[in-house]
Amino acid sequence: MGGFHVAARVAAFACASCAGFPLSERVQKLPLWIQAGCGEDEYYFPGKNAVFPALLTPDSMPDFRNYSNYMAETLNEQPELYQKYKDVYTRNGVGLAKCIKTGVDNPGHPMIKTCGIVAGDEESYTVFADLFEPVISARHGGYPRDAVHPTNMNVDELLDTKIDPSGKYVLSTRVRTGRSVRGIRLPPSIGFDERRELERVCVKGLMNLQGVLEGDYFPLHGSTSYQPKVGGMSEAKEEELRKAGNLFQEPDSTLLLASGMGRHWPDARGIYHNEARNFFVWVGEEDHLRIVSMQKGDDIKDVFRRFATACDEVQKVLKSEGYDFMHSPHLGYIATCPSNLGTGLRAGQMLNIPLVSAREDFKAVCKALGLQARGSRGVDSDSVGGRWDMSNSDRLGKSEVDLVNIMIRGNALLVKWEEMLERNQAVEVAAEMRQLLPNNLG
Repeated sequence: MGGFHVAARVAAFACASCAGFPLSERVQKLPLWIQAGCGEDEYYFPGKNAVFPALLTPDSMPDFRNYSNYMAETLNEQPELYQKYKDVYTRNGVGLAKCIKTGVDNPGHPMIKTCGIVAGDEESYTVFADLFEPVISARHGGYPRDAVHPTNMNVDELLDTKIDPSGKYVLSTRVRTGRSVRGIRLPPSIGFDERRELERVCVKGLMNLQGVLEGDYFPLHGSTSYQPKVGGMSEAKEEELRKAGNLFQEPDSTLLLASGMGRHWPDARGIYHNEARNFFVWVGEEDHLRIVSMQKGDDIKDVFRRFATACDEVQKVLKSEGYDFMHSPHLGYIATCPSNLGTGLRAGQMLNIPLVSAREDFKAVCKALGLQARGSRGVDSDSVGGRWDMSNSDRLGKSEVDLVNIMIRGNALLVKWEEMLERNQAVEVAAEMRQLLPNNLG
């Protein structure tokens, strides 16, 4: 199975933490329920019902009858899995409790179903495979245990379709993904020194980028881990980046805090960006790296080319340091959350389509096109003025090129239909949309 039992677990976790990590000044200004997850200890805050232990799995399975996440559903259907795994640990000391704490502390909402489980290290996906695989399959619409995930970053295989010939409807284009570094535990379990080593090797790779990708690394304000900038960036620069939507902040949800994402905040976390500010890399957030390429307009090839080049160049430096990206033939690129396995890629464009999006069948049409419609403030938010962030909905089972081409085809159709509706061709648009919907309903 690859795991080990109780004997080694205490030592494994004891060596993973620093001694007495003090809260930063910024964290001390946050609500107590957030502070509780930003120090050295695992998240515990009764006022938020966050009481499930992260290091030692209780003998009895929690009552999941009123839960709404994929982990709870799986254990309700197969309770024997809890007994099978409760005393099992990966070679890095990650146990069942660490993986499911976020799903136990957060029952979920019937309309917004989360995975309810995270991986503490790469081996979690194999050691606890009988639990993870049903969650992965449910989250990704059916994914067999013997499936092989394809990888393809060849920009020359992207479609030549011009998405927005008039330049009126596509406001911006963005491609992003997560990457994890093999040999270092994932954020839910990463230790203090491990996190600093992650920052060191990743920043070395980023500072090696040249040409249009050349830039600089800025640690979060209050971080003391990066010697060229002890204390991190200024609060003013942080605010500037956050206002532009280009920088993450401390975890502000119990989902993230219970996952262990806030420990040792803000140490060894930061952002790299190039001079043009159309390429960003977050270091040490929910995944080891979050890589983002973006620009105004609809030139997806330019955006994807920059993205693919950066991934390749950073990987070269990691390999020279004895590391590599986590990747498996079955799951593709490994991420903390099962929802981001495979490519972990979201290729999206901010579209101004008030007429198309006003149709009652808009979300159904988007689903048929393989697209996810997000409001201007992210998933589950509403649109403002008919502006929607339209991106691929799949992550696993299709290659990067396949997913970007799905976005290209879908967004080109949405732009075309918006133009037709402006010309009062609603009947023709309805007929074309109807052909996409199941049973031709629409």
